[in-house]
Amino acid sequence: MLESEVMEEMWLRSEATVREVLEAMNRESRQRAYTTIMTIMSRLSDKGLLARTRRGKTDVYRTTLSREAYLRARAEAEVDAVVEQFGDLALSHFARRVGRLDAQRLRRLRELTGDG
Repeated sequence: MLESEVMEEMWLRSEATVREVLEAMNRESRQRAYTTIMTIMSRLSDKGLLARTRRGKTDVYRTTLSREAYLRARAEAEVDAVVEQFGDLALSHFARRVGRLDAQRLRRLRELTGDG
């Protein structure tokens, strides 16, 4: 997902312009258009994931969430969407998966949920 790629690039720096992110991403993968990255960064700003500051004619962005907080929010939204779409079927699948976890992973899961 392109939003995640932009966020990954932003976590590598304290702040960046669209051009800086574009150049870094284009060095590592296929060529993307300036307008594509600008749109993604603007949407991320609208969602509150990036903060935008105007410096002259240029927008400078910085992250508003740590990588961990972002991943936690994304995971929560994805699980909520799956449960919304599939209801009890999704929950029964999650329960089966939890039942097959090894002791170490189960202990970590309990820590993450505050049950440990």
